Amino acid sequence: MNTGWNGMRWERRLASSARARYFFVMPHIACTRCGQTRDQMAFQPFQNELGRKLYAEICAPCWAEWIKAQQQMINHYGLNVRDPKAKEMLLKSMEQFLFAGGQIQLS
Repeated sequence: MNTGWNGMRWERRLASSARARYFFVMPHIACTRCGQTRDQMAFQPFQNELGRKLYAEICAPCWAEWIKAQQQMINHYGLNVRDPKAKEMLLKSMEQFLFAGGQIQLS
């Protein structure tokens, strides 16, 4: 196992052709939303305390579920993501979806 310049882990595995290949190994975290140990997100989504909390506590599959739900909300309500009220609504919904274990109800 090797580490790159940014500390990410890489594993060397032999392929069937006996050629060595390197694969990126995602670190695993215990997700607070789903309660499973899964791959961590590839990046910190926001450069603030909330982004650090998301990166440390939410797994990549749960983050992908949120991105899908967020897109549905934007389309359903016709949100302008540049509008501060729309951003506030999305942030509150994100915290509810990811940390309170709730589902987003579109009505």
